Amino acid sequence: MAERTTIAGQRVLVTGVASGIGQAQARLFLEQGALVFGADLQESPLVEKLTRDFPASFIFVHCDVRHATEITQLVEQVNATGPVDILLNTAGILDAYRPSLETTVAQWDNVMDTNLKSMFLLCNACLPQMLQQGHGVVVNMASIAGLVAGGGGAAYTAAKHAIIGYTKQLDYDYAGQGIRANCVAPGAINTPMNQADFAGDGQMAKEVAAQTPALRWAQPEEVAALSLFLASPQADYIHGAVVPIDGGWTEK
Repeated sequence: MAERTTIAGQRVLVTGVASGIGQAQARLFLEQGALVFGADLQESPLVEKLTRDFPASFIFVHCDVRHATEITQLVEQVNATGPVDILLNTAGILDAYRPSLETTVAQWDNVMDTNLKSMFLLCNACLPQMLQQGHGVVVNMASIAGLVAGGGGAAYTAAKHAIIGYTKQLDYDYAGQGIRANCVAPGAINTPMNQADFAGDGQMAKEVAAQTPALRWAQPEEVAALSLFLASPQADYIHGAVVPIDGGWTEK
């Protein structure tokens, strides 16, 4: 079984790189010396800044993670440099807290395809090469909505619960062959995806902070730091875990 002692030089694939947690993950792994492939539906000023700051080690790839053909092309581009060492499945969308009766089939499918099916497709695209080299780390983005109700609507909560189950089974099936898979479960993180809570006088954001035992929102860099630890050799004995980073939300 191949051994890794550092993040430096490893090939990292992160989805949802254009903003928020995905962008923070890409930057942190780049700072650690990794070769990072960042995938997203569209570029952004933050992606352009990563390209300027790390011209030799950051590669942006346009990819709609809902589509198997685009994922195949994405992984083929990464594999041209060598197998993926670390897969960060971070891309995701919200569902406006819609309850079941207010969720259309199209909305359900879009959330499931983006948040859940994309992880299945990406893992299956990367796993053969990971298994061949005897090493691979997967960090999937779950949510407190994967642990309790109220963190999203019907589709989002269902998808995040499924991500946790899929990650546990993924690790169970392949841990003995050098694969390690874990989940991160963020709570209130100040990202563009949650900017509606800060609209106007920010009353919703204030209420969320007040309901969080830590009395604040977290920054995406905090989630990136947890992701880095879970992907690092220091976390080698952590398997199939769900690690909340929620300011104590789920302890209530």
